[in-house]
Amino acid sequence: MTSFKTLHLRRLMLSGMALCLLGASPVLRADDDDRGAHERAREALEQGRVLPLRTVLEKIERDYQGQALKVEFEQDHGRFLYKIRLLQSDGRMVKLEVNAVDGQVLEIKRKENRKDQDAHPRR
Repeated sequence: MTSFKTLHLRRLMLSGMALCLLGASPVLRADDDDRGAHERAREALEQGRVLPLRTVLEKIERDYQGQALKVEFEQDHGRFLYKIRLLQSDGRMVKLEVNAVDGQVLEIKRKENRKDQDAHPRR
């Protein structure tokens, strides 16, 4: 059964992702270059040049066993990318850089939780 907190997080996440994909996020700068980049990203999605976010998230959440908390859609050196912050079922945070064209994970950055750091002190 899905908890209220999970439903709330999922709704919040989907709302934020929709805003980012449409270029309406208040966090984003509002200069002409940014508007142009967001417009190109939206067009790429509409033209089928990138995978829909839902398709990518379903695969990522299944393969990495977690819940997406934050998603950014960027164009970097001509490549469209989804940058996804995922909270895994064991409590660890993972940052993934995913090719928006084919869904391939390009980079993984794991952040250890506090208990793991205490168990493995740095020398």
